[in-house]
Amino acid sequence: MAEEEKEESQESGGENEKKRGGGGNIVLIIVIVLLLLVLVIGGIVAYLMLSEDNEGDAPQVTQEKVEKKRHRRSSEQMGVGPMYPLDKFTVNLMSENGRRYLVAKINLEEDSEELTPELDKKTALIRDVIISILSSKTVEEITTAKGKAKLKDEIINQINKHLEDGEVRHIYFTEFVIQ
Repeated sequence: MAEEEKEESQESGGENEKKRGGGGNIVLIIVIVLLLLVLVIGGIVAYLMLSEDNEGDAPQVTQEKVEKKRHRRSSEQMGVGPMYPLDKFTVNLMSENGRRYLVAKINLEEDSEELTPELDKKTALIRDVIISILSSKTVEEITTAKGKAKLKDEIINQINKHLEDGEVRHIYFTEFVIQ
């Protein structure tokens, strides 16, 4: 009989341990739910605080947009200057195997129409400057947008050194093929 009581107490102890383990799971679930709730509430509060800051800056942002539009209109009123198209350029690019070349068609934007006669007279000089610059470049230098922008600036600076009646404001690549 004593043995039976021991077995019953052990069985009931096992059931108590199971009940305790189940209770531990419930506590763990409650803690996780509370943590998630705190995170969600914190996120909502942060969002509301940040959105209030942005709303306070809204008049400033719209004012900046208006100023940009005004500036854009003034540049549009100036318009794009007269264009001076150049013939197509086909040059070998610097490379290890020497088999890469560039085909480019370029238009020069003049600051005034007074520059056109000078460009007509100096077409050979301008083409030589451009060919020298293009052929000194590698494929890697001119395939990126930054590389093309740098190339344009270099061409503009070199051409403007040789001009007296005005200057070239921008260069536009109307064709740019690397093979």
